[in-house]
Amino acid sequence: MQISSEVTNGKATLKLNGRFDFHSHRDFRTAYEEIIETAGVREVIINFSNVDYLDSSALGMLLLLREKAEAAGKSVSLTGLQGMVKQVLEIANFGKLFSVNG
Repeated sequence: MQISSEVTNGKATLKLNGRFDFHSHRDFRTAYEEIIETAGVREVIINFSNVDYLDSSALGMLLLLREKAEAAGKSVSLTGLQGMVKQVLEIANFGKLFSVNG
């Protein structure tokens, strides 16, 4: 999986591309830890528009991100959900844990 990041007006967007699975955990953690440590960022947006697969370890990584972000006073939202990725997150009730924007 490839991850690109962009920070604009207090919002940091992590754009994911490819399969979000166990093999992505180190890259994902490195990307979000850098953003959480960035002063001035109030919201972390995870963009799934180019993700075609995620597994249970990805769900765990999102929960860890949420925990660390909340501890740092930041919110997390998910965007660009579609297809199987959207179904998995809906089944896991992630809409109750995260702000979901499409």
